[in-house]
Amino acid sequence: MQSVFATFDHEQLTVATGTRSGLTIAVALHSTALGPALGGCRLWSYNSRDEAVADALRLSEGMTSKNALAGLSSGGGKAVIALAPGQTLSPEERHAAFLDLGDIVEKLGGLYKTAEDVGTTAADMASVSERTKHVVGLPAGQGGLGDPGAYTARGVHAALQETLRRLTGETSASGLRITIVGLGHVGSALATQLASEGAHLTLSDINTAKKSLADELGAEWVSPETAHTVEADVFMPAGVGGMLTPKVISELNTRAVVGPANNQLAEPSGAEALAAREILYAPDYLVNAGGVIYLGAEDASIDEKIERIDAISQTLSEVFDEAQASGITTIEAADRLVQQRLQAVVTA
Repeated sequence: MQSVFATFDHEQLTVATGTRSGLTIAVALHSTALGPALGGCRLWSYNSRDEAVADALRLSEGMTSKNALAGLSSGGGKAVIALAPGQTLSPEERHAAFLDLGDIVEKLGGLYKTAEDVGTTAADMASVSERTKHVVGLPAGQGGLGDPGAYTARGVHAALQETLRRLTGETSASGLRITIVGLGHVGSALATQLASEGAHLTLSDINTAKKSLADELGAEWVSPETAHTVEADVFMPAGVGGMLTPKVISELNTRAVVGPANNQLAEPSGAEALAAREILYAPDYLVNAGGVIYLGAEDASIDEKIERIDAISQTLSEVFDEAQASGITTIEAADRLVQQRLQAVVTA
């Protein structure tokens, strides 16, 4: 376990075996300095319990940064429900797993609010709500806010516009070459919008059935293994994390990286490697903050939420300016903004 906790600086970690499901469930609270931790629950396959716990720790730290940059009064937390490789759940087993999560969240006494994430849905959050009130993103039919994917996509588009402005002096994607890898809800929405704007798209997904969207939009289709080598103005990771490995970064054929996937850098040194290649990198935990703004700004009207989501472009502009002025990576610049907000709370 030493490797999992080598740099442990979280406030709290709960690792339990679900009493109903028998599954490993990890809930990591990185920081509650800005308020109760907010972050989704990921249902994913892992090779070991250590790997699942490490993912919860990493993701919760990212949520601290995301929520701080989004201007939310929320700290960073994350939950992981771990499946064995190849394991699938029946509807009854799935319901049991989310009841187990609800019990764990309830025991935290309001320090953590969960929501949907990779592998989970609003319906799963409804299961969680049977055991705790500390959950957001319930189905709209149950009085909740529903799937935040459209708002995540809106924030990504705002970040893309600012990135394009830095590259070309214009915010329009018309005529530009954009590669999107990962065609889930958010990636597909972005592809559809960018096609309507006149972008030249290259699309990719591990699910080859998604090729139908490429055909519909008149986009090129390539395998995920080679997508990063296609010449593009912007490369958009929109699948699972860790896509930007040292090898991929060395082979990237793009001017910028901006996309909704969480934890895109496989290694922290990836930010320096991108900068060395003069590839403009928009930090993922800012780019994909639209969904958490939609769910987390609970007292704001929908118009206020949209205004804050669109303001992601302004925050990204500040990040780019700071990186350029100080000669640092965009990750370091974003982290400076995060620390300024956290320090302001501590000294208030």
